[in-house]
Amino acid sequence: MGMSVTISTAEASDAEKILKLQYLCYQSEAEIYGDYTIEPLTQTLDELRAELAEGCVLVARLGAEVVGSVRGTVDGDGTAVIGKLIVHPRLQRHGLGGRLLAALEDRLAAEREAKVYQLSTGHRSEVNLRMYRKLGYSQVGAARPVTRRLSMVTLEKPAEQAPFAASA
Repeated sequence: MGMSVTISTAEASDAEKILKLQYLCYQSEAEIYGDYTIEPLTQTLDELRAELAEGCVLVARLGAEVVGSVRGTVDGDGTAVIGKLIVHPRLQRHGLGGRLLAALEDRLAAEREAKVYQLSTGHRSEVNLRMYRKLGYSQVGAARPVTRRLSMVTLEKPAEQAPFAASA
């Protein structure tokens, strides 16, 4: 019988595992754009450790192996900025990315009072765009050029509002 994937808060000791997985996962994105200098491939371990200390970082584990991760922060206006949603290539297209994203959204709403979720992906990253739209995200504004070959598409969705009693 196979093991199930669990999602939990990342620990400082996960930093190297997350960075290695990030490097593996972003190879396909770099290939789409013909650019292997994209930020996820050049991020340093110290930069990742700073993100672990500042934001909310979740990991998906299969046994002891880190097979997925996602990060988020919430600004003073309640906008949750979500980034670097990664799933090991052998586990992609089985719903793990959606599970990680939902777990982070729940955490950011409960612990950091997120009012809206925002994320970005490359304009030619059709698999990502399709998944985000399926999960309720909509594009806001025009794609923002980053390099000659890469533009970033920003998508948002409102945080789920708790049901409230009707007032008289």
